[in-house]
Amino acid sequence: MNKQQLISAIKEKQSYLCVGLDTDVTKIPNHLQSNPNAVLLFNKAIIDATKNYCVAYKINTAFYEAMGVKGWQIIEETCNYIPTTHFKIADAKRGDIGNTSAQYAKTFFETFAFDAVTVAPYMGEDSVRPFLEYQNKFTIVLGLTSNAGANDFQKLIVTANNRQKTLYQIVLEKIANWGNENNLMFVIGATQARDLQDIRSIIPNNFLLIPGVGAQGGSLAEVSMNGLNKSCGLLINASRNIIYASTNNNFAEAALQVANNYNIEMREHLKTIGY
Repeated sequence: MNKQQLISAIKEKQSYLCVGLDTDVTKIPNHLQSNPNAVLLFNKAIIDATKNYCVAYKINTAFYEAMGVKGWQIIEETCNYIPTTHFKIADAKRGDIGNTSAQYAKTFFETFAFDAVTVAPYMGEDSVRPFLEYQNKFTIVLGLTSNAGANDFQKLIVTANNRQKTLYQIVLEKIANWGNENNLMFVIGATQARDLQDIRSIIPNNFLLIPGVGAQGGSLAEVSMNGLNKSCGLLINASRNIIYASTNNNFAEAALQVANNYNIEMREHLKTIGY
């Protein structure tokens, strides 16, 4: 899926919601626990319930890799079950020397049918470049994250070109020149909403993947007010508060309701950009 197709989906659905399938087998409803295909059945039920209210799904690979070979099979089957009308993100946070990154890129863009993969940029351009070589695929680079440890490095004050900037600002400025708005997105945590206006001054046209709304306390209204651009430019990821909205037999219906609530609010925010 390319950028224009994603924008079209946002306009059609009046939604910029991404549902995170961070499925923890210990947290799914008890009535599924005894089924050997519990995680896959759970994922399919969540997808069926929410697909009319979102434009993207994000699979956090850590929850599946911990299951060994079976987990990788579930990643593949879940990815294939997501409709082609939806943007598919592998939240894998890869990044290594060039030949290794080339294999990571092949894994998620060829072996699996993902539209995007999250990447850690710490090792520099040659670790990111192999992902950017793919046509109609997105590399989603970690920019400014929601976790408490973000302050350890990302907000350090650094002197560059005789100017003092935070490290994350330098990262955004430099990486923006490695690709373009058609193949680069950035992860910006929802709890960092106060920095979004500054971030938009650096990368005005790129899509931002925004985790942290909901369970982590981020505000959809604040993120939308500061982060929306003329093309929407946001994918708001919600995971736990959607997929674990209920631990009973009605878990899918509960997930639908939470996703719909997001959708209702997003429709109002989209009016501000004429959608």
